[in-house]
Amino acid sequence: MAGYTREVARRVFAQEFRESDLTYKDGDDQYAPHYLLTPTGARVNRMFIVGTLVEKEDIGSDSEYWRGRVIDPTGSFMIYAGQYQPEAAQVLAECETPAFVSIVGKPSTYTTGEGDVLTSVRPESIFVVDGQTRDLWVADTAKRTLERLKKFDNGSNDTAKAREHYDPDPKRYYSMVSQALRSLKETF
Repeated sequence: MAGYTREVARRVFAQEFRESDLTYKDGDDQYAPHYLLTPTGARVNRMFIVGTLVEKEDIGSDSEYWRGRVIDPTGSFMIYAGQYQPEAAQVLAECETPAFVSIVGKPSTYTTGEGDVLTSVRPESIFVVDGQTRDLWVADTAKRTLERLKKFDNGSNDTAKAREHYDPDPKRYYSMVSQALRSLKETF
C-alpha cells in the first residue's frame, strides 16, 4: 500500500480566501483531493489560519453545530464545526470570546441560488493561542502571499489558472499585505 501524506496547510489571508471561488478535483479517483485555488495562485486543500475568534453560536437543531467568526487584519473567516469535528466543536463551545485561535482545517464553498460562492473553513483542530502567535502568523502569511505575487507572471500552472479565472489586480493583493503588516506595527 502506498504511503499517505497529508497536504500542506496553506496560509491565506481572509480577504483573499473570501474572494476565492474556483474549486477543482485533482484527478478522477473518488479519493482525489479537492482544492480551492485563490486569486494569487495558492492551491488550498488544507489551511492554517490564526486570528481573533470574535463570535460563536450553536446553530444546531438536533445536535451541537457551531459557527464562529475569526478575524485577521484583512477580513473574517467563517468556521463551522459539529459532530464530525468533535474536538474543534468542543473548543468552540468552551472558548470565551474574544480569543486568539489557531485553526487547521479544510476550505469549503457553498454556491447560493443567486450564484454567489460563500467560503468557510471546516476545522480539523482549534487551539487558543497568544497574541505573539497571531503576529507571527500575519508576518508569515504576508511573506508567503508576496512570494506567490512575485511568481505571478512567470509561475506555475496554478498561477496561470488563477490569472485566467480571476484576472486579479496584483496591486490589490500587495495592498492587502501592506494593510496586514501595518496592523502589526499598530500593536507595538
